[in-house]
Amino acid sequence: MSILKETLPHFFSDLQNTICQKLESYEDTSFTQDPWKRDAGGGGLSCVVENGSVFDKGGVNVSTIKGSPSSDNELSMFRTLCKQFNSPKFNLENSSYFASGISLVLHPKNPYIPTVHMNYRYFELENEGNRIWWFGGGCDLTPYILDKDDAQHFHKTLKDTCDLSDPSYYPIFKQKCDNYFYIPHRNEHRGIGGIFFDYLHEKNPEHYVSLITQCGHAFLPSYIPILEKHIHTPYSDDEKKWQLYRRGRYVEFNLIYDRGTLFGLKTNGRVSSILMSLPSQVSWHYDEQSLSHQNNALMDVVSRPICWV
Repeated sequence: MSILKETLPHFFSDLQNTICQKLESYEDTSFTQDPWKRDAGGGGLSCVVENGSVFDKGGVNVSTIKGSPSSDNELSMFRTLCKQFNSPKFNLENSSYFASGISLVLHPKNPYIPTVHMNYRYFELENEGNRIWWFGGGCDLTPYILDKDDAQHFHKTLKDTCDLSDPSYYPIFKQKCDNYFYIPHRNEHRGIGGIFFDYLHEKNPEHYVSLITQCGHAFLPSYIPILEKHIHTPYSDDEKKWQLYRRGRYVEFNLIYDRGTLFGLKTNGRVSSILMSLPSQVSWHYDEQSLSHQNNALMDVVSRPICWV
C-alpha cells in the first residue's frame, strides 16, 4: 500500500496544476499559490482566485496529511469513520492515519455559469499491522439558472468516464450523490448532482486509482464547455440577486452536513483551506417569494432529482 502514498500525491498535484492553468486562461488574474505545512504532519498547496473577471471565488487545493488521532475531537471523528466503514472495533489507540486528495470549488461571477465542486481522495488507518483503507470523492454541479443541455452534458461526461471502470458505477454513484448532497432542513438537494462515492475498498487498489484518475481528468471536459457557453451571457441585477440567495444553500450544506468540512475542522485542519469552498458573496432572504427572479425549473429539479442520461 506504500506505493499509493508516493504516487497519489503526485497525481493530485499534477491534476491541480493542469486545472489551474486551464482556468487561468479565461481569467484576468492568476491563482494565488499558498503552500502550507501541518504541525502534526504533512501539508499541501492551496490555489485560490478571488474577485476575478470570471470567478467571484475559486480554489483548487491538494493536501497530504498524516498523524495519530489524539484529541477528543479527533478520536470522535475517527470512531465515526470506522463505524461508517463497518469497522467499529478498529483499535484507535496508537494508530496512525494517512490521507491525500484534491478538492476544488468554483463560484463563477455570471449566474448562468454553475458552481462546481470536485473532490477525490485516498485514506488509510493503521495500527500494529492492521490496516483499513478506502477511496472516496465525486463531482457535482450547482446551477442557479437551469440549462438542461448543460446538465445532460455534465452527467453524460461523468457517466462515460465511470463506464470505463465499470458500467454499473454511474447509476450507483449518481444516486449516492443525490442522497448525499441533500439539505434536510430545506427539503432540497444542493444542485443537480453528479457522482459521489465513499469507502470504496472491495476491489484491488489499482482499480480505484484508475477510477479516480479517469474521473479527475474528466473534470475539465465536463465543465469547460459549460463555462465557455455562458461566459459572455448578459445577466440582470435580479438574476445576480437570485444567485447570491441560492448560494446560501451551498453554505448551509457545507457548514452543517459536509463530511470533508467536519473532518478537517475536527482534526485541527487548516481552516482557511477547509473553508475555501465558501463563496465570498452570499445572501439570505426571509421570504424567497419576495425575490423578483424565480427559476421554477431549477426548483423542481432540486426538489425532485431526475435522470439526465
